[in-house]
Amino acid sequence: MLRRIVSMPVVLLCVITITFFLIRLSPGGPFDSERKIPPAIEKQLLSKYKLDGPILDQYRGYLGDLLHGDLRLSTKYRNRSVNEILAQTLPVTLILGATAFILALVGGIWLGTFAAARPRSTSEWLALSLTLLAISLPSFVLGPLLILVFAIKLSWLPVGGWGDPTQLLLPALTLAIPCAAVIARLLHDSLRETLAEDFVRTARAKGLSDSTVVLRHALRVAILPVISYLGPLAANLLTGSIVVETIFHVPGAGGFFVNSILNRDGFLLGGVVIVYCVLLMIFNLIVDISYRILDRRIQG
Repeated sequence: MLRRIVSMPVVLLCVITITFFLIRLSPGGPFDSERKIPPAIEKQLLSKYKLDGPILDQYRGYLGDLLHGDLRLSTKYRNRSVNEILAQTLPVTLILGATAFILALVGGIWLGTFAAARPRSTSEWLALSLTLLAISLPSFVLGPLLILVFAIKLSWLPVGGWGDPTQLLLPALTLAIPCAAVIARLLHDSLRETLAEDFVRTARAKGLSDSTVVLRHALRVAILPVISYLGPLAANLLTGSIVVETIFHVPGAGGFFVNSILNRDGFLLGGVVIVYCVLLMIFNLIVDISYRILDRRIQG
């Protein structure tokens, strides 16, 4: 764990460096999409946003600002800093992602356990068929389907927006359903194998009920592949929210991330990438710690 924590700043520096030079070396500039401006004004703008001078000097200056927590000004949203934009939008994305994470984890564990506890039955076949269907549907298809059913046909939930708890449910479900299906299939396969282990047969020979054997003995071991998936799951929820936020008009960081690419807003793009990278490293560290707690055989 100490080695992992020490390596995190190195990984972050590599991500910052690659992102910075990819943005700077790609063709075009942040002011190319605007109406033709005089060279003098363009020079002033480049100087204001610290985009003039040799690229290595720009890189050193950028690192210096990052060390002071300054992500600089956005070149698209004038007079707004990247820190300000992320402070307003990132909590929305995190709330949406956390809600989807909980729904996916709870729903996937329940469905996977339900299917594995009923081998070679109609219930197992139906559960696995539903998971396959959920995995096959991309978010840009699943989201409009949920809107059609629950917002338009049944009028149970609003179409989109943000601010009311009911507006959170449909985008969270859109993110959670495919991830819950993956969790269910992982847990189903692992639990089926675990239920054939000797320690499970011993527990049943002691007269324990099937629910006790599954929930208190087999599930603790079978859930380890699911724990390993939680890091990539967090990544999927963060990046997948970009599409979902657009579909449901959620004012999160995803829309700004897409616009920063289209507008060549390098500082905003770099800020979002840095924040996402930090969050993913933290999530993966938490997964490693959880894995170590659940399985005492794992050392280091």
